[in-house]
Amino acid sequence: MLMPKKTKHRKSHKGKRGGKASRKVELSFGSFGLKALEAHWVTARQIEAARRVMTRYTKKGGKIWIRIFPDKPVTKKGGEIPMGKGKGAVDHYVVVVKPGIIMFEMDGLLDDKAKEALALAAYKLPIKCKVVGK
Repeated sequence: MLMPKKTKHRKSHKGKRGGKASRKVELSFGSFGLKALEAHWVTARQIEAARRVMTRYTKKGGKIWIRIFPDKPVTKKGGEIPMGKGKGAVDHYVVVVKPGIIMFEMDGLLDDKAKEALALAAYKLPIKCKVVGK
């Protein structure tokens, strides 16, 4: 699972979810990419599921780049814990995805094969996505 090796602070605030992406908005590595159309938190498990489905569909051919990394800790308290007593322990990590960000890139495959692999990966993610090409 993707998670940071070291962090400056163990827990973080939720933050605001607004605006469009200004970085990672164009293809840098591959010929095809998966672009987010809405804002959401994407967990490390969802990224891993998308990566697995792309790798399996392409039969380990071509090259895949993951442009997002989950570095935001999300805390959770145990069940039936009363109110108060501080913030819960870190449960999992997420990445804040804004509309317009390129999340995955792919190269070294035929056009229809790459587009289908990215479409299958989009199905595993909690946001609407679109496949873009150069």
